[in-house]
Amino acid sequence: MNFASYFPIWDKITPTQQQLLQQNAVSRTVDKGTVIHNGNADCTGLLLVRSGQLRAYILSAEGREITLYRLFDRDLCLFSASCMMNSIQFDITIEAEKDTTIWIISADIYQGMMKESTVISNFTNEIMATRFSEVMWLMEQILWKSFDKRLAGFLLEESRLEETSLLRITHETIANHMGTAREVVTRMLRYFQNEGMVRLTRGTVEIIDETALEKLQNA
Repeated sequence: MNFASYFPIWDKITPTQQQLLQQNAVSRTVDKGTVIHNGNADCTGLLLVRSGQLRAYILSAEGREITLYRLFDRDLCLFSASCMMNSIQFDITIEAEKDTTIWIISADIYQGMMKESTVISNFTNEIMATRFSEVMWLMEQILWKSFDKRLAGFLLEESRLEETSLLRITHETIANHMGTAREVVTRMLRYFQNEGMVRLTRGTVEIIDETALEKLQNA
């Protein structure tokens, strides 16, 4: 499938705009673990995901990570074009969680189109609002929800994404997603194991009692 079939509002923009986008969209395939965008100093361009999975996260001053949101097929990432948004005062890193194919759209070209097209401008604002809503939801979870409930929710989400109850994921990786220390994750996972909800082996977490995790998440 080509670029046109992946761009969400393709049928709503003019033929000239379609041509301009297509001419300035560069296809790129990246391996799992590749950092595609690294902070505000790096204006990579807009990222449109063709296949795979990306992760957007921020780093604390101490080097601790926390995942803000993920991007999947047909998702468009704006924060990788930070030069378009002068009001953004935090650095976001975009990393491939799986082998991923993307289109990179020139930030300058897209910004010019936003100024000329109400359709593109409104679409972009909707995406921005959605991303900020996801970040606000995350902040609410961190501030108001206990860690055991957050961890239960994370494991269930990973199981749905990977379509398996056997998660090949380290405690360090979970900690990076959740913005905490590996030791905190390890202690809570051991508690889950003692309660019969998961089984732990080196490099894996197997969900044994999905119902119990769901009850804990929603308690």
